[in-house]
Amino acid sequence: MNYHGYFDRGTRKVECCIIGTGGFGRSFLAQGLVVPGLSVRVAVDRDVGIATDSLRSVGVADADIRPCQDAEAARQAWRDGAFIATDSFATVAGLPVDVVVEATGDPEVGARHARLAIENGKHVALVSKEVDSVIGPGLAALAHDAGVIVSPVDGDQPSLLIGLITWAEVLGLEIICAGKSSEYDFVYDAASGTINCNGETYAVPEFAGLDFLGDTAVGDMVARRANATRALPQRAVPDLCEMTIVANSCDMRPDRPDLHCPIARIDEVPSILCSKADGGILAQENVLDVFHCLRTPDEISFAGGVFVVVRCRHEETWDMLRGKGHVLSRNGRTAMVYIPRHLLGMEAATTIFEIALRGVSSGAAQPRHCVDLTAFADRDFKAGERLEMGGHHHSIEGVSARMDAAAPLTAQTAAPFYIASNRSLLRDVRAGGPIRMADLDLSGESDLLRLREEQDRRAATLKEAI
Repeated sequence: MNYHGYFDRGTRKVECCIIGTGGFGRSFLAQGLVVPGLSVRVAVDRDVGIATDSLRSVGVADADIRPCQDAEAARQAWRDGAFIATDSFATVAGLPVDVVVEATGDPEVGARHARLAIENGKHVALVSKEVDSVIGPGLAALAHDAGVIVSPVDGDQPSLLIGLITWAEVLGLEIICAGKSSEYDFVYDAASGTINCNGETYAVPEFAGLDFLGDTAVGDMVARRANATRALPQRAVPDLCEMTIVANSCDMRPDRPDLHCPIARIDEVPSILCSKADGGILAQENVLDVFHCLRTPDEISFAGGVFVVVRCRHEETWDMLRGKGHVLSRNGRTAMVYIPRHLLGMEAATTIFEIALRGVSSGAAQPRHCVDLTAFADRDFKAGERLEMGGHHHSIEGVSARMDAAAPLTAQTAAPFYIASNRSLLRDVRAGGPIRMADLDLSGESDLLRLREEQDRRAATLKEAI
């Protein structure tokens, strides 16, 4: 595909606002200075100084940055052609930008920003997967009614995987499993008997001899590797959150609610993430999962990339492809096709152009509510405890996530993970089960909860109409 033809910009410039100037936001700001046809002159963060510093960090001159605290100042700065820094999206919501990029990662704040952008006639590029996992289908429907688009964003794994899945489907490839590598590689040093993961080094003496699959039965090797590395985190909420977004765009499910998350070398993936009948670990096909990329310090990383495992239908073709370096399973029945990268805000421009120039989402035109990311108690909790969300992964101590079949919210349904976040418990919750909606103190205003209830009402109305 020729991208210049697909994204024919002519003389048009697409104007954007970035909300949240962390790693993704800053890389997007930097691209706004070099991508032809893209302009990112508006930066929003929780403090105007942070937004100003972010603009400065990508090379915008101080004289060109205008801190704004009210809408009139923002309008004047826009007319003057300045870069605008502010601490409130409401201040700039009325500016003539085409696309609002929501990248705060805060589920409640992000929901409010998305709603406000749609109400002001703006398209939304939704980087905040936390919001998408709870109300993605509802936001897409709300945007459609308003004549705008809400989309996942290229540069992050959900959109990249949706692209790879739909590409494979267009080519008639039979998908056995689709997914991504986890956030951080498992870098094994046999000499020291250690694995380095996310800057931490763990002693793993029991891992000796487990670094290559060889002829070992797949299920046995997966179990032994997991046990030998039990001191390492083997499931991360962001991974399940991203797969939830893909599930709702591509109408796919996980093989198990918490995913298998095997530890695997790149060339082992099609041997492991295939059906048990083909020698792998999956009970079903056409499912989603994640693997931890096992490698040595001198080997290449999967770099948080995405993959599909497909069935090898024509032996002669796949023998030829194996000879060209493609990754096939041990028995040649399945193969992995993959994109070993995600470039964060550097790559987001393709989604921006897709929305503004072509009028389509990088995800599904209308995602279906297939899967909910739910909160699961890993320890006992007492009434009154607050489920504080924090850290780089926006996790909750003592709470993991599950990908459960979607359901409208009731008192007894498992709470969506990011509705439970930052809520206090009304009653004790025992380890080993879901945290339910009735367990949570849901008092106070919440755009996230209100929009989720609206999403559930829409779904019920549609079901009745059918």
